Amino acid sequence: MAVKSSTKKRLMELGISEKHAHRLADDANMDAIKRMTVDQVAKKLELETGDADLEKVMAVIREQMASRKRSRSGRITISRKALLDMDIPTGDDRFNVLNHILVPHHELLPVEEEEQALAPWCLLEEQSDGGTRLARELLPKILITDPAVQAIKEAVEIEDAELPAGWLANRIVRIVRHSRSAGSSTAYRLIVETA
Repeated sequence: MAVKSSTKKRLMELGISEKHAHRLADDANMDAIKRMTVDQVAKKLELETGDADLEKVMAVIREQMASRKRSRSGRITISRKALLDMDIPTGDDRFNVLNHILVPHHELLPVEEEEQALAPWCLLEEQSDGGTRLARELLPKILITDPAVQAIKEAVEIEDAELPAGWLANRIVRIVRHSRSAGSSTAYRLIVETA
């Protein structure tokens, strides 16, 4: 059987019987069907309120309304995006920003090497108790949400699943840039959660 109406075809693909899809799609598009009340749908399908077939049709219509609202939302938060794990590509299909030619080399500086690496900049401060501390707050900042930092975070967490929450905050990233004219330059950034 050839289906002439794209609305009828869509309704049938969503699981509505051919008879009900034909009645609903009669002179109505999907947007008009989504705006129909339960009574309007019952009248169009010639069903009683509370009928199992009517409830099934209304469940499909409500699902379509909900998916439309989700797709119209232009702003997606990180937490909501994280809930949709099936939409996040993994493995070889995922784009790693660190592999792009225009992104300089980023690496997480081991905690035990921080003082030695930053020694040329005299960032060690004497404390009142006679000890010294590394003045990390004087370094330029990089947000934890930066794509390069996120790529580093994911790579480390794959190797060690036991890391506590917030382990990346206040860590230092070494960034090495190569250029034909200047050779290579090294910069250090402090990872922060907010600007």
